[in-house]
Amino acid sequence: MTDLCTVEEKVRAEVGARLFTVLAWVPERRTMRRVYTSHPEQYPVGGEKSVEITGGWLERCIVRQEPFFGPDLASVREVFADHELIDSLGCGAVINVPVVDGGETLGALAILDAEGAYDEASVEAAVKLAPLAVPALRELR
Repeated sequence: MTDLCTVEEKVRAEVGARLFTVLAWVPERRTMRRVYTSHPEQYPVGGEKSVEITGGWLERCIVRQEPFFGPDLASVREVFADHELIDSLGCGAVINVPVVDGGETLGALAILDAEGAYDEASVEAAVKLAPLAVPALRELR
């Protein structure tokens, strides 16, 4: 089984990340629970977001199982309530990739870096890495 530290290492090597978290989808509460983070002080494991993000994000990532790409700080501000903290960590671009197994959304990878650090090729690379998180998220259920 690939552990989430290994997923982080592969994401850093193939996509790049200043901030990396793995979120488990909790459908009965419609929340995302943080199960792994590169920044435990700012984003502690176990923290839940009753999604401090727009409903459009939930529809896109969780329901339609499509990645979200925010290439700049303006798009990060538009979607995330904690954009000031994100900005303070030097992050201004985000890729969120749903982690899906057998048609079921288990959670999402949150990959963040400096504004302009990512492009469509970065999103494609992140999508290819998301299945590595399936075993860990399945185990948490």
